[in-house]
Amino acid sequence: MRKKLLIGLDVGTSGAKCIAVDETGAVLASSTQEYPLSTPRPGWAEQNPADWYGGVVRGLRAILSSPAVDRSAIAGLSFSGQMHGLVALDRDLRVIRPAMLWCDQRTQKQCDWITERAGGLSGLLSHTNNRMLTGYTGGKILWLRDEEPENFARMAIFCCPKDYVRFRLTGEVATDVSDASGTGFFDTRARRWDDALIALAGLDRSIFPPAHESTELAGRVTRAAADETGLPEGLPVYFGGGDAVIQTTGAGLVRPGTLGVVIGTSGNVSMALDGFCENPNGELQMFCNNEPGLWHAFGCPLTSGGAYRWYRDELCERHVAQAKQTGRNVYDLMGEEAEQSPPGANGVIFTPYLTGERCPYPDPNARGMFYGLTLGTRRCDITRSVMEGVTYSLKQVVDVVASFARCERVIASGGGSASKLWRQMQADIFDLPVYTMSAASEGGAYGAIMVAGVGVGLWKDLEEAAGLAKVETETLPNPANQPAYRDSFEIYSAIYPAMKRVYDLSASKGY
Repeated sequence: MRKKLLIGLDVGTSGAKCIAVDETGAVLASSTQEYPLSTPRPGWAEQNPADWYGGVVRGLRAILSSPAVDRSAIAGLSFSGQMHGLVALDRDLRVIRPAMLWCDQRTQKQCDWITERAGGLSGLLSHTNNRMLTGYTGGKILWLRDEEPENFARMAIFCCPKDYVRFRLTGEVATDVSDASGTGFFDTRARRWDDALIALAGLDRSIFPPAHESTELAGRVTRAAADETGLPEGLPVYFGGGDAVIQTTGAGLVRPGTLGVVIGTSGNVSMALDGFCENPNGELQMFCNNEPGLWHAFGCPLTSGGAYRWYRDELCERHVAQAKQTGRNVYDLMGEEAEQSPPGANGVIFTPYLTGERCPYPDPNARGMFYGLTLGTRRCDITRSVMEGVTYSLKQVVDVVASFARCERVIASGGGSASKLWRQMQADIFDLPVYTMSAASEGGAYGAIMVAGVGVGLWKDLEEAAGLAKVETETLPNPANQPAYRDSFEIYSAIYPAMKRVYDLSASKGY
């Protein structure tokens, strides 16, 4: 019998990933298409939604041209996507302005306003179980109202990034409950928009798209989209989920006990929850899971792999040139250099607050820095410090998530999980065994495959689909490394409180 195929799409920040997978979980074809990120002002981050769709079109044509992919066997398609972005659409469903992204930090005034309007933090949490963070979609809607009233007046409806691409494929504008959870206007307990908070904000309920469970049918590929992409016309398309949730679904995390740690452009730490949990002080982000009836605890340091990429692009010209000359992966070269420095990076500590911070410090004014530089500091120490600093930021979130349930192991994914050194750092710093799973390199796109498979009836639910994920590597903590990391982490944890006044002063000067 011919095996059914599924398509998973991940609308990321740096690029769009498209994969084709058969019903056994084997990845038959994969393509990633990059697109630009615009930062017109400090703290701003924008992209053109047309670039997302263009990347998806190129990626789909690439995988569908693979001889391993039988186009007639494709049964369904679903999505993962960067969360919290604002795509404002007019009455004709045309994009009004560049999309504001998850890492955009311009909305602090609006977030403070809606928090006060809701009765303070406790009042806001009673509506949504989440803070209105500066990266959230809700603050961007309010910013548009305050700062670009003409554009706001034109907005008939909004959607999140992946939802825009799905609209281009199906002609239907809607979202799913996991992505809606990250807007700041969604009642995560009841899994629906919070009409009372929307009214308090003075917003029109009609601008909020319908919200559905991840595995529900969202529409079918239109004739126009089929002509552009090569997909079969009428192909079922399922809602999918926000990347912070669906990446861990793809790694097999559907029940509590296992932490998912992702080092992608941003970082995230998450755990599935069997039931709704209150979010004391709004320390974490509490989302609806991709599986109906489950929830998701999540914390997001804003810049993780993105900090390492920045370091590569701006300070590692020698490695980039060497990679081009030899054909080797530039990150392998950087990792080999980092290994020349001991745990603790000879006292050099990097704080990865390059776009402000979200968890555990919801502060758009925070800035990155290297601490501990001396005349004895070597390049290898600096390289290692970037990797360690990212891991320390994740460790702070691991400690918070672990307060909700016992953590027994870590599933690592995202680009950082490809590094043996980085996996060992995580095991040592978290003091937990770290595993990578099959297809982890495919990220949220693999979770989208699982959602599509449940949608078309290949698996009864996501827990059954999670059986596709197999252990590929195991990394155990090395006790010899841990004393140096504990000392370094103690210093790292003291930097933000000590620098808070400086961050705010710098922000008041426009830096």
